[in-house]
Amino acid sequence: MTETVVTSQTEDAPVFPDDRTCPYQLPEGYARLRDEESALRKVNLFDGREAWVVTKHGAARKLLGDPRLSSDRNHEDFPAVSPRVKGFRGQPQAFISMDPPEHGPKRRMVISDFTVKHIKGMRGDIERIVHGFIDDMLAAGPTADLVSQFALAVPSMVICQMLGVPYTDHEFFQDASRRLVQSTDAEGLRAARIDLNEYLDGLITQLQAEPRPGLLNSLVADQLANGEIDREELIASALLLLVAGHETTASMTSLGVITLLAHPDQLAALRADPSLVPGAVEELLRYLAIADLAGSRIATADIEIGGQVIRAGEGVIVPNSIANRDGSVFEDPDTFDVRRSARHHIAFGYGVHQCLGQNLARLELEVIITALFDRIPTLRLAVPVEELTLRPGTTIQGVNELPVTW
Repeated sequence: MTETVVTSQTEDAPVFPDDRTCPYQLPEGYARLRDEESALRKVNLFDGREAWVVTKHGAARKLLGDPRLSSDRNHEDFPAVSPRVKGFRGQPQAFISMDPPEHGPKRRMVISDFTVKHIKGMRGDIERIVHGFIDDMLAAGPTADLVSQFALAVPSMVICQMLGVPYTDHEFFQDASRRLVQSTDAEGLRAARIDLNEYLDGLITQLQAEPRPGLLNSLVADQLANGEIDREELIASALLLLVAGHETTASMTSLGVITLLAHPDQLAALRADPSLVPGAVEELLRYLAIADLAGSRIATADIEIGGQVIRAGEGVIVPNSIANRDGSVFEDPDTFDVRRSARHHIAFGYGVHQCLGQNLARLELEVIITALFDRIPTLRLAVPVEELTLRPGTTIQGVNELPVTW
């Protein structure tokens, strides 16, 4: 009988990841990991392999900034938290999956469009988009699916305008993005990626013939034309920006609304003092930690930390939900407090791979929270929170539907 890799598992190691049973609280298994003294814990993954999970905020920041941890998703030992992750193998990778020195030049090609100054200049456009979709929702109400009619629609239009992607195609790329993010197997992920690659390849061809405003056009006219990036790399980077630019903010919007409605005293504080909104956004980012598994890495050399040694070739996972609930850094960490100073959370990661779009996400969320509860002061869930279907722990955290009324 052929021996399987399962036999190499550590008997007392928990299976990872866990699914949430509450939209905004840690799964019980994660809370136990967080409360252990050690900053590192071996866990068992679905395929029988082991990996290290980082459970403390300080260790998480230190390791995410360590060049001995690689983001190369094509590495055969890169930790896979579900069968779908293997769908990334062998595919052209965007800069998020590159290590220095290759990573820096590719990221700098797009970074000027995501600076604080540039993003601040987008506030008026974002406010018009947000209020436009609230107008539409109110006209169609008084009940609505907040995800499809608002939470997904707003960042989709914003990223379309920013990249120069026709918003008339939003239904296609939203569906393909959903399949890419939520597929449970490698085949489903590959199929969604092929659909998006073909769409973006055709869009690049159009831009070469008929340029139009947008970041994608700049990449085509400059970096692609000058040979600084090849077509496959450009498609991979465009796919990253398009998908990450709306899926994450949409999930933060829906879970943020749930969290605020579940904490009426905190929502009342925001209504009484709008100056609290930027800090509340940081607290929501800390509290919800939707891109929980983005900090997955593979060790390229031995790393000693906290009295333990991560060996070269071992997988390392930094769940930001656990690090962001470290009680030594965030007092009473399981309490949602809009007055908390939470800017040092790692919801956007840390180090060279810290999220490129964090300034855009912050601004969108500030505008969304302010406008939504100002325009619809009686907004409430149309179903009990316990009846909401949460996404599994292997993907971006969120809900696919959020029935609301007013």
